[in-house]
Amino acid sequence: MPLHSLAAALLLSFQEPDLAANPLPAAAHSSAIGEILHNSGPVAFAVLILLLAASLFSWTIIFSKAASFSSARKQSARFLRAFRRAGRLSEIAAVAEQFKPSPLVPVFTEINDEYQRQSGGRGLPRNPVGLERAAATAASEALTGMEQRLTWLATIANISPFIGLFGTVMGIIDAFHGLGTAGAATLRAVAPGISEALITTAAGILVAIPAVIGYNQLTAQLRDFGSRMDDFGRELLNAIENAAAYVPPPTQQPEPATLAQERRRGV
Repeated sequence: MPLHSLAAALLLSFQEPDLAANPLPAAAHSSAIGEILHNSGPVAFAVLILLLAASLFSWTIIFSKAASFSSARKQSARFLRAFRRAGRLSEIAAVAEQFKPSPLVPVFTEINDEYQRQSGGRGLPRNPVGLERAAATAASEALTGMEQRLTWLATIANISPFIGLFGTVMGIIDAFHGLGTAGAATLRAVAPGISEALITTAAGILVAIPAVIGYNQLTAQLRDFGSRMDDFGRELLNAIENAAAYVPPPTQQPEPATLAQERRRGV
C-alpha cells in the first residue's frame, strides 16, 4: 500500500467522533499549516530547511540563466547584423569584442584566427577542414560554458521528491511510535507524525516542479544556441571562400596606337 494511502487510512481509522461530526472550518486550515511547521520534529524541520535551500538555489539558477541567455540572444542578433553589413573580416574582427556575451563571437574569433594562420587572411584557406574543426571546437566550448550550473538544477529536480519522501517515512514512523506509546488509539496520538509526513512530501514536490520546468526551458534554449552557432559557422566559412575565390574583372587596356595614327600625331 502506498504511504499516502496508509496515512489516510490511519486518519480515518483513529478519527475521534467529535472531530468527524464537526470538521474544521476552511479558515482554520491555513493556520493549521503554520502550526504544523512550528511544531515539526527535528527530522521534518531539517528536511524542510534543506528543501527551502534547494528551492532558493534553483530559483537563483533559473533567474540568472534566463537573464544571461536573454542578453546572449540580443547580442547575437546585433552581431549577425554587423557581420552581414561588414565588407571585410578585419572590420568585424575590430568590433567583435563589443558583442562578447554572444556565443557567436568565439566561433568567429576561432575561425578567423585559424584562417589568418593558414593564409594570412588572403586567398583560399589551405585546409578548410581545419576551419570547420575550429568552428566545432569554439561552439562546443561556448555551450559548455553556458551549461554551467544547469546540472545542479537537474539534480534538485530529481532528488527533491525523494528528500520529501524521506520526511514522509520518518513521519509515518513517528506516527506509529506515538500510537504505540499513547496507550489509546486516538487521532491526537498519530496526527503530528502524519502531518509531518504530508507536509514534507508537498514541499518536495513544490521544489521539484519549477526546477523541472526551468531545466527543460533552459536546455531547449541551449539547443537553439547550438543550432545558431552551427549555422553561423557555415555562413562564415562560405563568406571566406566566396571572398577568396572572387577575382575582379580585368581593367580595359587601351589598344596600342597604329603607325598611321602616330604619323598623324606628328610622331
